[in-house]
Amino acid sequence: MDSEKRAERQLEILIERYPALSGLKDKIREAYQMLRDSYERGGKLLICGNGGSCADSEHIVGELMKGFCKKRKISEKLRLRLKEIHPEDGEALYENLEQGLPAIALTAQTALNTAFSNDKNPLMIFAQQTLGYGKKGDVLLGITTSGNSKNVLYAFEVAKALGMKTIALTGKDGGKAGKLADLSLIAPSNETYQIQEYHLPIYHALCLMLEERYFGE
Repeated sequence: MDSEKRAERQLEILIERYPALSGLKDKIREAYQMLRDSYERGGKLLICGNGGSCADSEHIVGELMKGFCKKRKISEKLRLRLKEIHPEDGEALYENLEQGLPAIALTAQTALNTAFSNDKNPLMIFAQQTLGYGKKGDVLLGITTSGNSKNVLYAFEVAKALGMKTIALTGKDGGKAGKLADLSLIAPSNETYQIQEYHLPIYHALCLMLEERYFGE
């Protein structure tokens, strides 16, 4: 089975486990394709959100930047180069390091966030980081259960100006983010905690699909 079929199988498993998300199947596939195409061009993923969505942002980075469900050994070429630089450390690095898919949680930069918030409009901190980290071809994933988180909306506006792609992971009616983003994944609920409960399997499926694409056997 080739990598794209394995990725599609992960999407099928998601829908089997969470039938309520069946209406999002095509959009989840589209989100995967958007992320895949960005990584193919050397891009990266930026992620932001507030509260529980802040935690989700960092959770996603943890699944993408190291092995999730598969081993991601570094290349033999890099192994040899590391051993050339330092034989003992090189082998230890090879045994422990895993390949990652570049992802940055804009929520995790505490010193930058507090410095910017102290000097400027604190609602623009995600926009500031998008400006600093982002480039054309990257993807910004904004997580907001209401779809109306102003700091996420500001980041979307900057991302669009830079030529980035944008994905909103939201709920209810999608809010302003659902309209502003290139692609919106709207969890089928109006209750915040239920929206968050749906968000986790959605982004886990996306991470699994990407892992199948790049690290599957």
